[in-house]
Amino acid sequence: MRRREALALMAAAATGVQVGAAMVATRFVVQEIGPASLAFLRYAIAVLCLVPPLLMSARVRFAVRDLLVVMGLGIVQFGILIALLNLGLRFIPPTRAALLFSTFPLMTMIIAAVSGRENLSGTKVAGVVLTIIGVGVALGEGLAVQSATGEWLGVLLVLSAALCGALCSVLYRPYLARYPTLPVGAWAMLASVVFLAGPAGVEGLFTQELRLASSAWGAVLFIGVSSGVGYVLWLWALKHTTPTRVTVFLSLSPITAALLGVWLLGEPLTPGVLLGLAGVAAGLWLATRHQRSPR
Repeated sequence: MRRREALALMAAAATGVQVGAAMVATRFVVQEIGPASLAFLRYAIAVLCLVPPLLMSARVRFAVRDLLVVMGLGIVQFGILIALLNLGLRFIPPTRAALLFSTFPLMTMIIAAVSGRENLSGTKVAGVVLTIIGVGVALGEGLAVQSATGEWLGVLLVLSAALCGALCSVLYRPYLARYPTLPVGAWAMLASVVFLAGPAGVEGLFTQELRLASSAWGAVLFIGVSSGVGYVLWLWALKHTTPTRVTVFLSLSPITAALLGVWLLGEPLTPGVLLGLAGVAAGLWLATRHQRSPR
């Protein structure tokens, strides 16, 4: 049992790194393609990556009601969340976006507590406050400049994306207990691709020639493949441990985004961002330590 939980936490950690790397890649290419079009390509590629293992696995029959809920969660998790996140990355750099998105586990913890799945202790509340302070320190410098309107819009978009993810992380658990991880992830992604086809079409993805440099296509391919693998790992982790313990590893995403942003995009690593990273990491650790799995 402990070994399986350790593997689940490793899978969650890998997903946290993947989220940060995908944010940097998205920032690299999002100015050349619409946010909905990028989200559509991202999960169309991800679904194609899941087809071979899905065909080799045993067939699973879903109850119609369960399948509709899974597909609805997929539309929120992949369609709405990623569209909001991609749009937010047009206004703020990936490091700050990842810091904001790292409030995902804190939102998950609060939603799980309100729904009666986990207890909200004083230690967790202290962690929430510390993480919010860390995010505020990291964002304060960027929000004080003349382009504050655009910065605030990006902040609201990314926080809305995090809220979508937090809701889905809690609501997925009953269906992951009933069905294998792979078909749940495949149906959820397929539903999001169908949903995203509409706004992507409005952006002209299917009627206009998409002219991207080879490096931009490489970024799109990386985002798609890593999202397919990362999401299956994410669902598998949610299946074997609590939502808060899984989502806490998204604290790795701002660290990954910061390092890759400095290395690949030439972005500055300011003292404010470093303090924010430290505050977020410490707050998440404080908020989630000594967690007990619900019976």
